[in-house]
Amino acid sequence: MENRGPVVSSHDLEALGLRHYATAYWNLNAPLLCEVALRRNEGLLARGGAFVAYTGQHTGRSPKDKFIVEEPSSSASIWWGDVNRPISRAHFGKLLAKARAYVQNRDLFVQDLWAGADPDHRLSVRVITENAWHSLFARNMFIRPPADALSAFEPQFTVLQLPGLQADPTTDGTKSDCFIIVDFAERLVLIGGTWYAGEIKKSIFSIMNYLLPEQGVLPMHCSANIGPQGDTAIFFGLSGTGKTTLSADASRSLIGDDEHGWSDKGVFNFEGGCYAKVIRLSREAEPEIWATTRRFGTILENVVVDEHTRELDLDDARFTENTRASYPLEFIPNIVPEGMGSQPKNIVMLTADAFGVLPPISELTPEQAMYHFLSGYTARVAGTEKGIGSEPEATFSTCFGAPFMPRHPSVYARMLGEKMARTGARCWLVNTGWSGGQYGVGQRMSIHHTRAMLRAALDGQLAGVENVVHPHFGLRVPQACPDVPAEVLDPRRTWQDPRAYDATATDLTRRFEENFKQFEDYVDDEVKAAGIYSKAA
Repeated sequence: MENRGPVVSSHDLEALGLRHYATAYWNLNAPLLCEVALRRNEGLLARGGAFVAYTGQHTGRSPKDKFIVEEPSSSASIWWGDVNRPISRAHFGKLLAKARAYVQNRDLFVQDLWAGADPDHRLSVRVITENAWHSLFARNMFIRPPADALSAFEPQFTVLQLPGLQADPTTDGTKSDCFIIVDFAERLVLIGGTWYAGEIKKSIFSIMNYLLPEQGVLPMHCSANIGPQGDTAIFFGLSGTGKTTLSADASRSLIGDDEHGWSDKGVFNFEGGCYAKVIRLSREAEPEIWATTRRFGTILENVVVDEHTRELDLDDARFTENTRASYPLEFIPNIVPEGMGSQPKNIVMLTADAFGVLPPISELTPEQAMYHFLSGYTARVAGTEKGIGSEPEATFSTCFGAPFMPRHPSVYARMLGEKMARTGARCWLVNTGWSGGQYGVGQRMSIHHTRAMLRAALDGQLAGVENVVHPHFGLRVPQACPDVPAEVLDPRRTWQDPRAYDATATDLTRRFEENFKQFEDYVDDEVKAAGIYSKAA
């Protein structure tokens, strides 16, 4: 049992009951981890230097295999249900014992890291993996402390990720051989049966989402940037809505692309890296992200590489549509190095409405913002996910990140409303989906028009523009915007058949109304009144 590395913490692995492992490699940097990963045949190098790994059966998160240990200190605060499934302490203890046995005579890789750029709300995290490339992933994604903070580093939470360890559902209380389990009392995450690296990142996000509300901090599944006048904007959005793309603006500095906190001081990034989708990534449309795929230190997950030339093919989805790149934030130009910004002046909620009926941009009242935050609407279409047919499918993911919210969504929505009231932040609903008809008939909203609308909103150019209340959705729609044709702002005018538009819009209002019934007992009358109802059609 040996410990090696640039800095080994005095708080060793014994505290976790890990003994008789072969060698634990502590806090290795990217060159060392790549060297070890290649020697162990964990992946390959692509042309340009990125490390390419393949995750086998699991090419995305496994939400049905995620559990929270049911124990007295946290149970009353957990939103139990399909998202947060309970597992007993006995079952967790049995799996932990299996993990302790599994690591014996195996090499381990340890990274001591921080989650949270704001020192007042920072979480010390230890990530222990059995593969070198997963250790590099953790090092890319979280904040790397200075060397002098590592010798006495004491983790507040530990992630033990062992892909080769499989559960037995008949005896371990799991749904399959894969498991992602959080124990808030033991401050431990146990991951097994999956090589998909995103489980590490999202486990820590879920922990921050549990811990921070008690500190008065709103945790958010959003990107954030800062304008030339120091104005901060945050962008909520589910996968496929353009959250990463639209927050990467040459005229604004990027705080982060995925996970942030909103405190009394302002907005701060949870992470030190990015985990971007790269399927069909275009050098012309997203040059900064494209460049990271040709850079040493980047990890590419499930990306197709030519066997002989090692050239990347970002258009090939033979393994999955969910190809990913993990890279440190500093690989992107024009970032905010300290990872913090002021109180947000603007909040943008992104939706990709594949039914083609929502306005491309509208301003929300604080009550509407809480309603749409709780709703978390977008739509999925064929080609983006398995099992989606030819028709659009409405998706409601509360707080724009339901799988990562341990507490009831009303906790986060209430905090959003309070912070908007305190800061006077304006909120915009932006539809990056379809115009002129639903998916299969209309066209995807022009990215140039979307960027122009966002610029106008963030720069204050829409402040004095006349708004008209949308007859179906009750949204305040601006009647003019620089560099955007007036007819684009009114989705009904873009349809050839206005009656077909009305029918489709009415159908979507019914979906909104039905979905929100689960939250009606948790919000006040003002938020209910700001909702979308089919009778308004």
